[in-house]
Amino acid sequence: MTVRRSVPWLVLFVLVTVTTSTAAPEASGGKAQYERCLARATANAADGLREALDWKRAGGGPASEHCVAVALVALRRYVEAATMLEKLAHGGFMAEPAMRMALFDQAGNAWLLAKRADNAIGSFSAALAIDPADADLLADRARANAMNKNWARAESDLSAALMVNPDRADLLVLRGSARHAMHRKADARADFERALRLHPGFVDALVERGTMKFEVGDAVGARADWSQVVTTSPASAAAGVARQHLADTEPVAATAPVPPVVLKPPKAH
Repeated sequence: MTVRRSVPWLVLFVLVTVTTSTAAPEASGGKAQYERCLARATANAADGLREALDWKRAGGGPASEHCVAVALVALRRYVEAATMLEKLAHGGFMAEPAMRMALFDQAGNAWLLAKRADNAIGSFSAALAIDPADADLLADRARANAMNKNWARAESDLSAALMVNPDRADLLVLRGSARHAMHRKADARADFERALRLHPGFVDALVERGTMKFEVGDAVGARADWSQVVTTSPASAAAGVARQHLADTEPVAATAPVPPVVLKPPKAH
């Protein structure tokens, strides 16, 4: 039985940060309209997009354009959203590096959702040029490199992120996954075990450790890790992976041998 490795990189999501710093202060309608537009864009993306475009045409400026991008992400129009976010980052925020970095990061996540890893790497690299020591940005670029199966670069970015935040269990699991893909199994297992020491019961680490146990023939230990995930965090994405692994490795019940059929000779008449 083969267990499909769960790769955390493939669980992709966009975090569109809606802090007040993202809106341009001089935008027509101001902060209150920006917040209303974001609320509409996330609650009803189609209506939100129409409202944001109307505001943009009325001179809403960068705040309205960011609201358009948020609505496009919600509508799964990821390429359009990423393009608009990059344009904003390259546009009127040259004097506001923190805002530019956030916009590049959001653009990168939108590119990831569009499965455009090379574009995502470009956006994350632009953000890291502003702050090379941001652990979350390094992890995001690692995800993009992993999408390209460039495990060495992913591992390098995650090692750099762990230099900044050495006790982050999530980063250890991601690096362990990269190292596992690179066949550095001892290093991968060490990352998963350290993540579990820092965060006992961490479900992503349990799923990955279970896979490694199964690979070396410890089916009982592997199933114990996966069962713990399902029991302690049944609604998580990790539990979905664990359930599949448990189903894939279900022991086959032994069947009783069928006794041979003995044919009796026909009776003589």
